[in-house]
Amino acid sequence: MFRVSNFVVGLANTLVMLVGASAIGYSIYMFVHQGVTDCESAIRAPLLTTGIVLFVVSLIGVIGSCFKENVAMVSYLVILFAGIVALMAFSIFLFFVTNKGVGRVVSGRGYREYRTVDFSTWLNGFVGGKRWVGIRSCLAEASVCDDLSDGPVSQIADAFYHKNLSPIQSGCCKPPSDCNFQFRNATFWIPPRKNETAVAANNGDCDAWSNVQTELCFNCNACKAGVLANIREKWRNLLVFNICLLVLLITVYSCGCCARRNNRTARKRDSA
Repeated sequence: MFRVSNFVVGLANTLVMLVGASAIGYSIYMFVHQGVTDCESAIRAPLLTTGIVLFVVSLIGVIGSCFKENVAMVSYLVILFAGIVALMAFSIFLFFVTNKGVGRVVSGRGYREYRTVDFSTWLNGFVGGKRWVGIRSCLAEASVCDDLSDGPVSQIADAFYHKNLSPIQSGCCKPPSDCNFQFRNATFWIPPRKNETAVAANNGDCDAWSNVQTELCFNCNACKAGVLANIREKWRNLLVFNICLLVLLITVYSCGCCARRNNRTARKRDSA
């Protein structure tokens, strides 16, 4: 039992150390590399912090399991238990704040459209105020609408209407359907005349649309909603990952408890 539990804890933490070292290395690379975009640079500090935490905690686990250091093993188990509790609380929080935000089905369209009011207040905080300025520049920098400029989707209205657009493309690359703009191509739309009542008067996005290819609907609430839908999807994927990670951490914690007991037994036997 001594070899199995200590080996499992040691192996798991060695792998985590490698992940932490990789995160540290990549974040340092982004700090010194001049070609990194503004969007990529936003993750440098969080990635470096995460890498350091993973490396240090897993190093303590390796020392405790492989070198029979009971103090290190106890410290590791305390940190791991706190991490399990925090991850469990975070997963419950994610479940509730991402429970809203299903897109609206548009008749005769292959895509959904989204509204910011359909998402939780917490998620809306990601696109509020000055944050949106940075996100908007990142969207333009990433050329999220370029995929719509090639092929029949770009020039044929029916092909465009039946395309399964991503939430960001649906919100940022075209005007909302209730504005009743006329299709010219995928990223160029003709607004209805002033005297036509077809325009949704209560939808400010109709006036926010621009045929300037670097602007499009990046100033629209629909674009913010598309970004929120993308964020929500990422958080839901993270929720699934967290559940799998919790199972793994609980398994490692159980093995760590066995390894701690074995370390104490081994120390008593050596001192006898």
